[in-house]
Amino acid sequence: MPKCLVTGCAGFIGYHVAERLLGEGSQVVGLDNLNPYYDPNLKLARLARLQSRPNFLFTKMDLANRDRVAQLFLTEKFDVVIHLAAQAGVRYSLTDPFAYVDANLVGFAAVLEGCRHNGVRHLVFASSSSVYGANTKMPFSVHNPASHPVSLYGATKKANELMAHAYAHLFALPCTGLRFFTVYGPWGRPDMACCLFAQRILAGEPIDVYNQGKMQRDFTYIDDVVECVVRVTKRIPQSDPSWKSDLPDEGSSTAPYRIYNIGNSQPVELMELVRLLEGELGRNAQIRFLPLQAGDVPATYADTSDLTRDIGISPQTPFETGVKRFVAWYREYYGV
Repeated sequence: MPKCLVTGCAGFIGYHVAERLLGEGSQVVGLDNLNPYYDPNLKLARLARLQSRPNFLFTKMDLANRDRVAQLFLTEKFDVVIHLAAQAGVRYSLTDPFAYVDANLVGFAAVLEGCRHNGVRHLVFASSSSVYGANTKMPFSVHNPASHPVSLYGATKKANELMAHAYAHLFALPCTGLRFFTVYGPWGRPDMACCLFAQRILAGEPIDVYNQGKMQRDFTYIDDVVECVVRVTKRIPQSDPSWKSDLPDEGSSTAPYRIYNIGNSQPVELMELVRLLEGELGRNAQIRFLPLQAGDVPATYADTSDLTRDIGISPQTPFETGVKRFVAWYREYYGV
């Protein structure tokens, strides 16, 4: 089985991906800096579950420390790198932009260099639906331009795609970028809508619903995301012979490089999430409608046809099922 590096292993997606790989018998080195952007206790709880498994090694490290990252790559000799670490959040990028520069740009450069110099067979990295920014052509397709991000977070994720392509082109490093669409489910981030709304509904506090309740998100259940990540990891990209330099396609290249959307392809209004949470929690929400916030987009909707064609599946868990599973976990973890 391959030896894998999973960066951001104490994060939401990283934890689930590492757990799945361990279940398949892979050796997994998990890297995380355990920063306090949200409750570190949740990160530590995820990490404790991974550390109870054989074949898992954790290293606490900041990716911006390029010397330590270089030494880790040199020592461990990874077959596959799944890069999920990042400074997350759209709105926080208006408060602390340099956190995004350090983690998402400097840190990603260190990962690329580690892969380049140590024979990594495949780099799979997290991008985001945020790269689509001001684009309103729905559904979002990897073949359409995504060159007008409306948040620094989205800009750093687009920069990651461009950096990865340069390394794929220059050094024949196989790179696959995954544009995640609003991932939710058990062990989810407390700053995301599912956790935030559940906590406030149970506390009898008002929840903020932006764009006057007309927000739509392509909510994608975590188990579906993990299945797609693992399958993509095993599909090393090759040069696309149909790629045309006079009509460049953003989703592929003459280099070993691919971009995929990872989304449920079924946009849901935020008020539907509120309704389902009310039903599962047995409480009514107090709602405070607010304008669209800086950096946000009113809707996301993934075209996953390339993903389905290449790996044979796409996310499909019904939203009602996913919310029910999330609430069951939330009750157990938080003792509600």
